Amino acid sequence: MAETIFITGVSCGLGHGLAKVYLEQGATVYGCSRRAPEELIAQGLLFQKIDLADAERGQPELAKWLSGVPQFDTVILNAAKLGEIRDMQATPLSDLRETMEINVWANKWLLDTLFAEERPVQQVVAISSGASLSGSRGWNGYSLSKGALNMLIQLYAGEQPQTHFTSLAPGLVDTAMQDYLTTLPADERFKPLAILKAAKGTEQMPDGESCARRLIGAFSELRQRASGSYADIRKL
Repeated sequence: MAETIFITGVSCGLGHGLAKVYLEQGATVYGCSRRAPEELIAQGLLFQKIDLADAERGQPELAKWLSGVPQFDTVILNAAKLGEIRDMQATPLSDLRETMEINVWANKWLLDTLFAEERPVQQVVAISSGASLSGSRGWNGYSLSKGALNMLIQLYAGEQPQTHFTSLAPGLVDTAMQDYLTTLPADERFKPLAILKAAKGTEQMPDGESCARRLIGAFSELRQRASGSYADIRKL
């Protein structure tokens, strides 16, 4: 029987790659993002345009769209905002609020909607980051939000024991986020930039589709770990 998958942020990058691979495998894939991935829709993606920064409109749109979907095998909370690399004291509160809205609070109402009407969900994988633990200078709102996302997933794991939850760091992925990071000028204050620049264009930074294949292959292994835990694909 074909799996039923839900993915956020399918218009580009890792989310696009995940949707593409699952469609190739014959899964029924529901995907949302702000922009429509026309080539994936042509391949069978069930798509809904949703702005995760707008909970007031987004949550009822999601609920209406998914009404009647009986269950999900895998939910992948992938969509995220990086924000500008700069010191915390130089980061406006408005920027931090938007980052938290997309990277944390949107995932709260997404999960609440997905679990509504006692809909079974077998596995939830939230795409986290090593930045959630490292606290590297410059990754201000991104690190804060990914750390909060890890805890959000742990809390839901305690509330939904029938579902397996993981916060998963995917490693370096060659996406638009990396295009931005690797074109920034060298700055000794923000040390990870040098690592990213060196990895760009090498096997250490695969494209979204290649990374997606590796992640999907590891999802069953994640279920051997405690629900609600954090994992890094590079250490599996």
